[in-house]
Amino acid sequence: MTLIRVAHSPDSDDAFMFYALAKNLVDTGDLRFEHVLSDIESLNREAYEGTYEVTAVSIHAYAHLDDRYALLGSGASMGDGYGPVLVARKPVAPEDLRSLTVAVPGRLTSASLALKMWNPGLQTVVRSFDDIMPAVSSGDVDAGVVIHEGQLTWQDEGLHQIVDLGAWWAEENDGLPLPLGGNVIRRDLGDEMCLRVAGLLKASIEYSLEHREEALDYALDYGRGLDREKADRFVGMYVNDLTVDYGERGQRAVRAFLDRAFSERLIPKVPQLDFL
Repeated sequence: MTLIRVAHSPDSDDAFMFYALAKNLVDTGDLRFEHVLSDIESLNREAYEGTYEVTAVSIHAYAHLDDRYALLGSGASMGDGYGPVLVARKPVAPEDLRSLTVAVPGRLTSASLALKMWNPGLQTVVRSFDDIMPAVSSGDVDAGVVIHEGQLTWQDEGLHQIVDLGAWWAEENDGLPLPLGGNVIRRDLGDEMCLRVAGLLKASIEYSLEHREEALDYALDYGRGLDREKADRFVGMYVNDLTVDYGERGQRAVRAFLDRAFSERLIPKVPQLDFL
């Protein structure tokens, strides 16, 4: 029996995606999958060490990881006309942001990279993703970028949107989705094992989409307070056809995102893109 550790975020879309694997609903043969849950910035950091065989990472972070990990062709989180939202306690004009402190959910997150593309030179501080809305509400920071379920709940906290980075990206790039996260696999497993695991991960996503209600029941345990309607909406935003397979449009979006980041000297190189 070969152990494959799969590390991902403890949120409803990742739980939905990996439901079939977690519940042994796909035949994995002599492979045993163990799930490790952690926030995305911690997963980005662990990937530097090659800790897990398979892990979710930010597309931003992957620019630093392609020597150790291959990018899988399924498991993407893409904001298709929507994405991380920059919010504040009161309306703020984008030109007034330079004098304010903006919280971001990790230096290596794609949300942080998109923010730099949108408005270079902002003064940012790193906060845990689940601390950003409370920090903005309390006035501890002036503004913050919310990700995960916060994209659906910031209005409930009485906050104001400055920009939806996914909508901005689509306007800038002929409607392309904003690449946020992807699944990667350690290259030292070898080509045959990498392809086998890639197939099983894709099968898990397809199973959940084909058995949506039962997979959603499971995902609700990771919804951080979302009701079923909002959890279903959130899952639909980030587990869809682009998650099953990037396809030509998704691959083009990833390349455009990383090419722009490199041209603006925000990443050291454009990484090898396997879409395995």
